[in-house]
Amino acid sequence: MAKYTIFWASFLIILGFFASCSPTESEALEPEKTEVTEQEWAMPAPVQIKPNEPMYVQAESPVIEPNIAETIPAELPQAEVTPVEPNSVEADPNEPDIIEANDVKAAVIEPNIIEPESTQLRPKVTFHDKCADIFSQFVDADGLVDYMELRRKRLQLKDVLDEFDMLDPNEYRSWPRDDKIAFWINAYNIQMLNIIIQNYPIEASRWLTIFYGPYSIRHIKGIWTDYKFMVMDEEFTLSEVEQRFFRKTFDDPRVFLAIFQASLSGPPLRNEPYYGDKLEEQLEEQTKRFLSSPNGFRIAKDEQTVYVSAIFQPTWHGKDFISKFGTGKKFKDQQPAIRAALNFISNYIPEHDVSFLEVGNYSVKHIKYDWTLNDNSRRP
Repeated sequence: MAKYTIFWASFLIILGFFASCSPTESEALEPEKTEVTEQEWAMPAPVQIKPNEPMYVQAESPVIEPNIAETIPAELPQAEVTPVEPNSVEADPNEPDIIEANDVKAAVIEPNIIEPESTQLRPKVTFHDKCADIFSQFVDADGLVDYMELRRKRLQLKDVLDEFDMLDPNEYRSWPRDDKIAFWINAYNIQMLNIIIQNYPIEASRWLTIFYGPYSIRHIKGIWTDYKFMVMDEEFTLSEVEQRFFRKTFDDPRVFLAIFQASLSGPPLRNEPYYGDKLEEQLEEQTKRFLSSPNGFRIAKDEQTVYVSAIFQPTWHGKDFISKFGTGKKFKDQQPAIRAALNFISNYIPEHDVSFLEVGNYSVKHIKYDWTLNDNSRRP
């Protein structure tokens, strides 16, 4: 009994000892567990977070980090876009600079395209110079001709006509259009001088003198239709040259103000030949010169009358202006040939005269034509 009593007393003492120790240890242990739990909170604590849905949401922030990771790849394309900003290969717009270099090439090519340069590959037409001495020696600045002196030098005139006859047609065909026009104007004017020389001084019958005067070229019968001359080994009259070349082939009515009528009322003869390389300038100057003279055009507002040269009559050259200058918009009370003539003339007169022609009340009359020979030899 004594042994059992000692055993149970010892057991109770030990038990009391543990009972007094356990509250203290649990308090010591719990804080440690709390610290561990907080550290584990900062770190992933999957076992404790899974049950709590809010905590799981916070755990999604790590899931967001993959999104951040995705942002980084997304930035990588942007980083790649930056190199692609060789889309600053809108430095390709700098390729317009390269294109401009090509444009520069085009500029270099343009001279080759410009026909003058290709035209310069063939020699300038010098045939027209063969007429130069005749016009410069015997025609004055007013378009009058020294027929008396020219008659004495008629062999010189014949030599020039022979040049027209001997010209190779193949050479003629190789010329530019303007040189061909200049050629036929010069041929026409030289032949007209030749016809006058053959009939100089003009002999007039008493009967016709009453109508035409003593020095009119109308005394020369068949001046446009009967006198023949050779050009490139082909026979022509002045009328045939007008019809075949000036009306049909070239169709430039200004030519009719350049060909020579050997009369005082006609367009003045130039003291130089016509040249292909300056034909446009010469025709324009010739037209202005004639229309600014009393024989070409004038307005008499006090008479409400517009006077134009008889050359513009429908029965003469008036119809030749219809194809290029005919109009149905202006001058409606005039016949087609007169409308075309007025429309043509409007390009060469002052603006106030153009206004009068377009809206003024007037009648059109043709200036009486003076067929007296334009002879400088008879000047006092």
